[in-house]
Amino acid sequence: PLTAFQDAFAAALAVPEGAGDGGSPGHPDLAALVAQPGFAVYRNTVMKGCVDALQANYPSIAGLVGEAWFRAAAVVHARAHPPLRPTLLDYGAGFAEFLAAFEPARELPYLPDVARLDRCWTEAHVARDEVPVAAAMLARLEPADLARTVLRPHASARWAWFDDQPIRSIWQRSREVAQGEAVAGDVNADIRWGGEGVLIVRPEAAVRWVPLQRADCAFLDVCAAGGTLAAAAGA
Repeated sequence: PLTAFQDAFAAALAVPEGAGDGGSPGHPDLAALVAQPGFAVYRNTVMKGCVDALQANYPSIAGLVGEAWFRAAAVVHARAHPPLRPTLLDYGAGFAEFLAAFEPARELPYLPDVARLDRCWTEAHVARDEVPVAAAMLARLEPADLARTVLRPHASARWAWFDDQPIRSIWQRSREVAQGEAVAGDVNADIRWGGEGVLIVRPEAAVRWVPLQRADCAFLDVCAAGGTLAAAAGA
């Protein structure tokens, strides 16, 4: 009975205020509970927490579309995709896919990929710590040994290549504005339209990003698949 009550309570939290007791099937006591004015406190607190977390985790998207648009979209997402864990530090794993199917975002086709880079930043931020390989160690290897060496990408490393759009430039410009590192304005101004790649990684304390060419991404793909440096260089 307690599990049934908790499941129904959680479902009711996602029902907009004034929509009746549509979120309270399956438990006889919940309809009366939802009807109490105080239930709105729970509903609003949970929804605000989800929206705030999404805005914190997707600052580039919020910067591109504006706070009002973003928070309205975040409410729709949060109702359909509530958190699966108590922590909201990395909430919103599927937000890029949500934007790809979100009708109001249709006129901004680059939004989902920009959201994917925001997600990569979050994943790099929360990844486990690892000590990076020292370049000097690789430099001591004989050429034949170097070719046979297998390098595994750092636990925090995320990379992507975008064929047709300067996603990395749009993402970086918007994120810098959101963090106060650049002056607000048209984030697309002076951006060369074409394919771009990026590596997002946290080798030490801070997340960094590095522009990549298509060949760089191919190299990293082979390393991630367990190939040798010779195979990665060939790719």
